Amino acid sequence: MVRKLKFHEKKLLKKVDFISWDVDNNLHEVKILKKYYIQKREDYTKYNKLSRHIRELARKVKELDQKDPFRAEATSQLIEKLYNMGLIETKRSLELADKVNATSFCRRRLPVLMVKTNMAQTLKAATTFIEQGHIRVGPEVVKDPAFLVTRNMEDFVTWTDTSAIRKHVLDYNEMRDDFDLMN
Repeated sequence: MVRKLKFHEKKLLKKVDFISWDVDNNLHEVKILKKYYIQKREDYTKYNKLSRHIRELARKVKELDQKDPFRAEATSQLIEKLYNMGLIETKRSLELADKVNATSFCRRRLPVLMVKTNMAQTLKAATTFIEQGHIRVGPEVVKDPAFLVTRNMEDFVTWTDTSAIRKHVLDYNEMRDDFDLMN
């Protein structure tokens, strides 16, 4: 039971677009959220903020004098850190730090790496496995799908010992140990 709008109210409503706001980068953001199956929008905004800080830091380092020893040290440290995190592909130059964006962080999320290594077929399935506690990184069980995996930790992403999925995979590959059958 809403009252009928007056003429000037209708005219004002024609000028306002409630679907896409200029402040929000809505379409691009929604596309990225769906592509990488990010459930919390706050994670994506954090990735944007971090990537902005990285680009600003790279620009500040570039503005330093070429002969300054601090510039060489800061450049090598920044490139090394970004490479170890997996945000850049090579350690060639500082130009790669300018190309770091929120998508770079999204590609380092645990579900994306699980799909990449064929531990799961879809991002949704990988996220479900993580939330249910089937995945561990090193000795720690990870239940947060927003967990960022560095290059060093990539090799240590495995199923937990008590995971039923691990048992099915071992059965399928005919690699299950006799000791495991007793438990």
